[in-house]
Amino acid sequence: MDLRQLRYFIALTEYRSFVRAAEAMGITQPAFSRAIQNLEQTLGCILVDRGHKALLPTPEGQVVLQHARRLVQGAAQLNNDVLQMTKLDAGELHFGSGPSLAVRLVPEALRHFIERHPGIRTALQVDNAERLGQALRREQIEFFVDDIRPFEADPNFHTEPLSPRPGLFFCRPGHPLLAKDSLSTNDLFAYPLACALLAPGVRKRLANLSGRSDFTPHLQTEHLAVLRNVVLGSNAIGSASEEAVAEDLASGRLVRLHWRNLPPGLEVLSVRCGVISRSGYRLSPAARAMIDILVSLDEQPVPAGEAHRQSPPRHNPGVPRRTARGS
Repeated sequence: MDLRQLRYFIALTEYRSFVRAAEAMGITQPAFSRAIQNLEQTLGCILVDRGHKALLPTPEGQVVLQHARRLVQGAAQLNNDVLQMTKLDAGELHFGSGPSLAVRLVPEALRHFIERHPGIRTALQVDNAERLGQALRREQIEFFVDDIRPFEADPNFHTEPLSPRPGLFFCRPGHPLLAKDSLSTNDLFAYPLACALLAPGVRKRLANLSGRSDFTPHLQTEHLAVLRNVVLGSNAIGSASEEAVAEDLASGRLVRLHWRNLPPGLEVLSVRCGVISRSGYRLSPAARAMIDILVSLDEQPVPAGEAHRQSPPRHNPGVPRRTARGS
């Protein structure tokens, strides 16, 4: 048994297909199948139910999968830690970000990180919180930054708050709503709504506000560029974090909408940001260094146009960093 076989088995449980898993691992399907068979022979048990279309792991396969993920991640962690023991001049960093923070904070942090640690190869996954959580569970990333509320009560995750990002509604210049002296929430539901994926609690509040049994926006997407272009080219009303559309608001390309009777409960449209990592797992020196930069930049926010002139204070990765702040 070797790590290569364990990686193949992990891929098989994720792709649920010998052909797709072999393609993902860059080998032929016969060679992939032989590696799985050899692993089963070594362990003396069947790992997947080949009679089931989804190739579900057997009870023994579930146990092997848990250990395989820990061993593969541990080997990668060991390699990274050895490479990063001294000057953080080699190794890899895999982390994720929600779309809102990928507009300013994360790119700015990456710029500082690359300047300080040019030998570290960095991979960033931008996605919604659900998929980032899955990637974290699968140990594909070390941490991600996004709304921490879905993860605070889960003992498998550790959360560290950052500054919240308030949400807002906006439209294109020349929108019919801008001709009105005052806007009510009835006006909000008179036009299509385009926004990021909504949590069930947010949908319920919007449904109550609209007088409907349920509410589903006309467009839900995590791609801010798509959302922005739809709003610019139609009468749709957009909703996003203020930071995500700050430059468009400042330039007049988008216009913020104010509602006279919007209830306080819709604060849930805001993003309560933070760093999410796995409980009980030690982060690599590169991950700790990146988080320190993110926290430093978050504590000293600057306008996007002036960010390039600012630099966060340096932090020695060997010195313990505080792990929680008040929200």
